[in-house]
Amino acid sequence: MTPDPNASSSGTVPSKDSKKKKDEKKEEDLSDEDLALKQQLELYVERVQDPDTGLQKVALESMRQEIQTSTSSMTSVPKPLKFLRPHYGILKAYYETMQDSDLKKYLADILSVLALTMSAEGEWESLKYRLLGSEGDIGSWGHEYVRNLAGEIAQEYAQRLDEEDPIDDLMELVEQIVAFHMKHNAEPEAVDLLMEVGYLVLLIEHVDSMNFKRTCLYLTSSARYLPGPDDMSVLHVAYMIYLKFEEFPNALQIALFMNNMKYVMRVFTSCDCLLRKKQFCYILARHGISFELDDEMVADDDDREVLQEIINNSKLSEGYLTLARDIEVMEPKSPEDIYKAHLLDGRASAGASVDLARQNLAASFVNAFVNAGFGQSMILLWDVDAGLAQIDKYFHLSDSHIIAGALLGVGIVNCGIKNDCDPALALLGDYVDKDDSSVRIGAIMGLGIAYAGSQNEQIRIKLAPILNEAKAPLDVIAFTAISLGLVYVGSCNKEVAKAIICALMDRSESELGEPLTRLLPLGLGLLYLGKQKHVAKTAEVSLTFNGKIRKYCYMTLLSCAYAGTGNVLKLIFFPQVQNLLSHCSQHLNKGETHQGPAVLGIAMVAMAEELGLEMAIRSLEHLLQYGERNIRQAVPLALGLLCISNPKVYVMDTLSRLSHDTDSEAAMAAVISLGLIGAGTNNARIAGMLRNLSSYYYKDASLLFCVRIAQGLVHLGKGLLTLNPYYSERYLLSPTALAGLVTMLHACLNMKAIILGKYHYVLYFLVLAMQPRMLMTVDENLKPLSVPVRVGQAVDVVGQAGRPKTITGFQTHSTPVILAAGDRAELATEKYIPLSPILEGFVILKENPEYREER
Repeated sequence: MTPDPNASSSGTVPSKDSKKKKDEKKEEDLSDEDLALKQQLELYVERVQDPDTGLQKVALESMRQEIQTSTSSMTSVPKPLKFLRPHYGILKAYYETMQDSDLKKYLADILSVLALTMSAEGEWESLKYRLLGSEGDIGSWGHEYVRNLAGEIAQEYAQRLDEEDPIDDLMELVEQIVAFHMKHNAEPEAVDLLMEVGYLVLLIEHVDSMNFKRTCLYLTSSARYLPGPDDMSVLHVAYMIYLKFEEFPNALQIALFMNNMKYVMRVFTSCDCLLRKKQFCYILARHGISFELDDEMVADDDDREVLQEIINNSKLSEGYLTLARDIEVMEPKSPEDIYKAHLLDGRASAGASVDLARQNLAASFVNAFVNAGFGQSMILLWDVDAGLAQIDKYFHLSDSHIIAGALLGVGIVNCGIKNDCDPALALLGDYVDKDDSSVRIGAIMGLGIAYAGSQNEQIRIKLAPILNEAKAPLDVIAFTAISLGLVYVGSCNKEVAKAIICALMDRSESELGEPLTRLLPLGLGLLYLGKQKHVAKTAEVSLTFNGKIRKYCYMTLLSCAYAGTGNVLKLIFFPQVQNLLSHCSQHLNKGETHQGPAVLGIAMVAMAEELGLEMAIRSLEHLLQYGERNIRQAVPLALGLLCISNPKVYVMDTLSRLSHDTDSEAAMAAVISLGLIGAGTNNARIAGMLRNLSSYYYKDASLLFCVRIAQGLVHLGKGLLTLNPYYSERYLLSPTALAGLVTMLHACLNMKAIILGKYHYVLYFLVLAMQPRMLMTVDENLKPLSVPVRVGQAVDVVGQAGRPKTITGFQTHSTPVILAAGDRAELATEKYIPLSPILEGFVILKENPEYREER
């Protein structure tokens, strides 16, 4: 067979004649209008190469007009760019021959636009010719051109940075692009470009009153996905923008997220309105931190006293009871009302005879959880004056256990409430050094709960010496470590850390095997809650501990340090640590227990944002299938933490399945977790599951006890409370709330020895996480004010232009109202203006001066 002379070695290439025929066929397919445009553009290309500069200028101007005025559908290239494609190489070659002039720059502008569809990959010719061209308005070439230019700048910037080349010309172009994006509702693209070139501060100049809210929303949302310290610099810019436009509550929210008290102070000093400062105080009170106002923040002494009272949470009980009265749930409920034994067959009632003492204890917990905060110990939660008066009579009895309970009750009543008189310290301080260990533990726990997050130096002076007492029982030392961890949560306090480390090193070989000893590493971990890299040195020290506690301590420290950060990458690449999941895949030697905190650590880190949370749930499902026994026992607790007070159906089903597990520890953990995910929701499906479980386990006193605890949690505060440590539309995390939850979950890792043993009162650490899930609107005199509000499911509006709807499927209610997980509220009237952009907790409303009543 004779070879084709036109074929190359790699394959057949069409002949010149066949190419010409194809081009002619294409021309035949064009409409008369398109054909005329194509011929016109070809003429312009010829004229551009004409020696006459006048003709050149007219041709370039005409070509520019055609490109700029052309339109196309979203799926096709504009026709002038399509027809000029064959001539791109010719124009480039001619450009190189031209003398420096305005016409050469003019041609560079056109080549820059043509490169949008014609330049080879990795050449960045659009940017190259833009820098060589004139300094005209880049926006005139269209949004797609500007977007392409931004992408090329990011790559060129990275290359120049590596080669240490100057970047001044790039930065001039960046300024033009950012200005264009900000004027055309493309704030996310402007932010992305500035992040790429590390010049985010430029944004502050370009935001205006119309786009700053969308810009800041994108900044705060994207900060979650950035590594440190980039995340903090992004939040700093958002904070400065909010201050610029006097959106102080939003600035305060960011300051609290960054845990930057100087920024919090700056919000107070930047604002002159006393009413707005009262709103700031409500936000600080909900966050649960100690904060003292000074005369620089609030000049007038009387005003400062009023504001400090709000921060100290002294009005929380009053507001909570107003909500309860409004929705008519003041009537106390008994445990029998919760158990609803009459709905079951006859077996349920027989369970009481199995272990009467344990069932009475369960009833006490149920009563405490269900009636929490209703003022009829825990029932008097947040009501310090009435609570202390009721508890006082128990101090005069001789039974040490009753005294211990009264001491713990003092702590619970004072939980989250600050008082200048320090009644908790005055009452509990004397009992810390008593001989009876149960009384000591009651006082120590009481101090830990009452002063959680306060970093009160007097508490440290009182409790730290106990850790070094040679004769102190192990349980006293364990609860001392936890209380110190709670008081100094997230503070990285070196003195407390040193005291706990010494206490761990002093434990004997037999003590290190005790379940309670594991509370010591947890107390140490709480000091670094959410502090990420600050835990590094302490984590290294923990590697020198005895082999029995070393890995457990290391895992606990890491999981606490990255809790609530969503910083999964940092955790994976932490020096000397593989991914927490890899620790869960190992087969354990006898006596090793570190996989429990590793599983909880996955939940603690991933709970920060919704995407990580969903991925963590999927990973935990795999661990259930392939993990060892102690992992199967920890997975339900991790699921409970991820969906706390937010009963997701698929997690509910998983836990329901596990509640019938043959391993009793795994079943107990699943039952408790059913209570946690339904905490304060009155969820009918979970309540039904637990009723059935009470019938199923009527002969097993231990599992029946867990079922009762879970039933109490589901009806927490008769459905008015939540255990979720996240608030402010899931943006802010209360460190004391998370610390309380984590302490209880670590105790549940060894349910039989701690919760079902004599340390059942560890459950009261949940008090730290209890908060009303309400929206209470108040007037300018801080008196309850009922207004209509729309409550519906929150919609993510990040990156959307305009003013999109932020809620869907809403219903209109009158305040006060209860907010479920994922709910968002907005005012349904223009008569008032809320002083907080997020309608949760206490919100002050002021009258709208522009409002006119409609007839």
